[in-house]
Amino acid sequence: MLVLTFLALPGCALRPGPEVLAVVPDESSAASFVTIDVVTNRRFDVMSHSYSDLRSHKLQLERFTLSVPPNHKLTRIEWSKGDPDPAKKFVVTEREIRPTSELGTASVAAGAVRLKPGKRDVVIFVHGYNYNFQESLFRLAQLVADGGLDDAPVLFAWPSAASVTGYVADRDAITYSRDDLVHVLNTLAGQPQVGRITLFGHSMGAMLVVEALRQLRLTGQDRTIERLGDVVLAAPDIDIDVFRRQMEIIGPLDPPLTLLVAPDDRALTISARLTGSRSRLGTRDVQDPRVQALAKINGIRVIDISDVTSPDATMHSRFVGLVTVFPRMRGERDPVLVQAGAFVLEPLAAVLIPAH
Repeated sequence: MLVLTFLALPGCALRPGPEVLAVVPDESSAASFVTIDVVTNRRFDVMSHSYSDLRSHKLQLERFTLSVPPNHKLTRIEWSKGDPDPAKKFVVTEREIRPTSELGTASVAAGAVRLKPGKRDVVIFVHGYNYNFQESLFRLAQLVADGGLDDAPVLFAWPSAASVTGYVADRDAITYSRDDLVHVLNTLAGQPQVGRITLFGHSMGAMLVVEALRQLRLTGQDRTIERLGDVVLAAPDIDIDVFRRQMEIIGPLDPPLTLLVAPDDRALTISARLTGSRSRLGTRDVQDPRVQALAKINGIRVIDISDVTSPDATMHSRFVGLVTVFPRMRGERDPVLVQAGAFVLEPLAAVLIPAH
């Protein structure tokens, strides 16, 4: 009970319901806009006009445009309460549902990527445990807005129970969703209009990402893996021994697979208790010689992000604060970003320091 009480603390405020997905026309020239393409195996709920935690045996496809208020503060999501006000809150300004019958091999890519002339890079966000649909959608909008990302954002929304007590159900949903994520990756990788594909998984979503990579390797779909640019696992909720076995199959990636870790991640500490005191990958200490050896052997980049400010008390969502750091690192073209090894992130200087 103490564990469940602690986990529930960050969510004491009312969680956003499906009403935040209602379309609100925004004519404000001061607002900026983010368009996100969603691929989901959540079941569509006609009554709420949203997606539930029930599992769909078919992929659903929808495009959302959200406006970002001019007073938006970095790392925050300004949720609407009552009457939505685009001048002060995130709101949905457009949405387009694509019929399930059109979800063929080509139409997934055509609908999931907002193409520009020539090739367009894509970033796929795979959310973590205890997310409802609207939370994952608005979180990606915030990340795109704060990071100034030019990549076409795609949300892969898997059917999380969105409940503190739904940990086991979410782990089952990860296994259920693996083939669907593989299908999306194969489809996007096969499109000539799609450029570099960045795959970003948070928490339990990181487990889904690694399982998809393992599935691709086991089935000989190496060309899809070669189309991937960065693969980032933020606070990965993965058993450390399971991860070693997964990497034996996947092998080194180019660029190296990136792990964002923090030993003081309280949510992962509790996750370890829920899974029988099995330590989680996301709490690795980069100063540990065994971690450094793991990074070297598998060609992995392990980055300690403990100094990044967390938006919640669990210290589990530091990836949200990274959007203020990584754009500067990209701008400097830090050569360390293409290296494997163990590093500590110094947020103020936006540099990686090798761990010793």
